[in-house]
Amino acid sequence: MLGRPPRKVMLLLSFSMCLALALVLALLALYLPRWRTVRRQDGARGAPVWRLLAFLGGVLALVIALLSPVDALGEQLFVMHMTQHLLLLDIVPILLILGLTKMIMRPATRRLQRLEHAAGFLAGPVFAVIFYISAMWVWHIPALYDLALEHPSVHVIEHTFFLSAGLLYWWQLLSPIPSRLRLTGMGPVIYMLLTKFGVGVLGLAITFAPDPPYAFYNDQPEFWGLSPTVDQQVGGALMAIEQSVIMGVALAWLFVRALSESEKADQRAEMLADRQEAEVEGLEDPRDTLTPEQLRRVMNRP
Repeated sequence: MLGRPPRKVMLLLSFSMCLALALVLALLALYLPRWRTVRRQDGARGAPVWRLLAFLGGVLALVIALLSPVDALGEQLFVMHMTQHLLLLDIVPILLILGLTKMIMRPATRRLQRLEHAAGFLAGPVFAVIFYISAMWVWHIPALYDLALEHPSVHVIEHTFFLSAGLLYWWQLLSPIPSRLRLTGMGPVIYMLLTKFGVGVLGLAITFAPDPPYAFYNDQPEFWGLSPTVDQQVGGALMAIEQSVIMGVALAWLFVRALSESEKADQRAEMLADRQEAEVEGLEDPRDTLTPEQLRRVMNRP
């Protein structure tokens, strides 16, 4: 039987749980009033119900990762610790960002754009890829991984890295705010392929390692009949498979969004053309009243 953890460890665990609870409450306090305000002013166009559900799903995933038995089981099973990491890196950031719209973000848009400009390279997609892959590889170095499990304060730092890397990474793809660094064309595909390949290789390396790489779990009692070797093989496979599934779903979402944005752009162009045509037809001599730029557009229109 395992002895009781030292009092210092219990205090650190309680502190980390308080931090997690404070983060959850802060997210709800910031989002819910803003969503209600936008919903009242702009209706479903500015604050659809599905956006609210996505954000709440992200908060729920955060609770599962940090405040549920998943957190405690992560110290007994590698596969549960991997589940926790993948929630923080992918599921939580994706759902939180999907909960946002341009209108919901309007009060913070200018500040975020100024921050992006000031951060420069650190706010761009290249750094996001490097940060995401590095966070996974560095924190899965056996010595550092075991250190995080043995020291709750290091564990909090690890989780902070994962959540930060996930938010920056997925913001490049799903942000509702226009950005000068936004990926276009084949950019999102290359962006995701590079990242998911880099992390998928790590998952395969853990899965097919000849010996369990993380000694911490060798001293833990068996759960669910999983030996340390099988446990870490399942965890590594989970990492590799999750990366592939997330990439497929995200690329499908981006494709649908691109089609929707293209259709809206065509509709705006048609409305502008119709308006210009109506203005020209209502004039006896358009050249006498149109500006040079307007005249050029009319004369060049097919």
